Amino acid sequence: MSVVRFEQVGLVGHIVLCDSPENELGRRWVDDLRRALHQASEAPIRALVVRADGPNFGTGGAVAEWPGQDVRWFHTFIDEVNQAYRAIEALRIPSVAAVRGKAIGGHFELVLHCDLIVTADDALFHAIESQTGMIPLAGGLQRLAERIGRGRAAELYLLSVPLRGKRAGEIGLATRVVANEAVDAEAIELAERLAAGPTLAFGAARALLKVWSSGGVAGADEVHLDLSMRLFETRDAQQAFAALKKAQEAGDDKSESEAAGNVRFAGT
Repeated sequence: MSVVRFEQVGLVGHIVLCDSPENELGRRWVDDLRRALHQASEAPIRALVVRADGPNFGTGGAVAEWPGQDVRWFHTFIDEVNQAYRAIEALRIPSVAAVRGKAIGGHFELVLHCDLIVTADDALFHAIESQTGMIPLAGGLQRLAERIGRGRAAELYLLSVPLRGKRAGEIGLATRVVANEAVDAEAIELAERLAAGPTLAFGAARALLKVWSSGGVAGADEVHLDLSMRLFETRDAQQAFAALKKAQEAGDDKSESEAAGNVRFAGT
């Protein structure tokens, strides 16, 4: 039985962590996650939700597997974790993490590889690695700094400060903060909204943000025109332009807003 599975509901894919209550990040978990993400990459989906069946998103690594292993084993294992997490970023569709309960260590890092984060107000994020003499092993520290700034990221890691969901929203880490029982529904609603949007434009926006992450504004400016011009002739863009033109000809600002909101994107 898989401890991570892929499901598709309409145009939304779901990566489900289903080894409740801990979703411990071990060898089998990583293998199943990689398999599920491969299925997601081949599925006709337009948004992805990463969520957990049980009370916790995940409580971190299966540390009990590590003592006695040599560094080559550990390097291979962590490299495969990184490959799996970065596969989420490599998808050409937006992703949403739905977090309830604990998101500790490597599971916190998994959350940080998603585009948007929906969290319960009482969820617990914890970069626990400094307590074990390590640093986050899957790129979490740099991604955390990118989202909330170097100073806050340093505090959370160096002092191993737990972060509640409500506070995650206040500092800009979480996109939406809701009650525990509403997390999955809110994340799915958000993903469905994204799935109904212009897929290629979303892909271009994600690509631009990735370049900005490594090359700053100057780097993003270098690729901006190439990314945006490819969108001009897509059916999504042309359909939206036509709807806005019709509204403008009607001379009604409200009609323009409604026209933009009523476009049904085909993802082409």
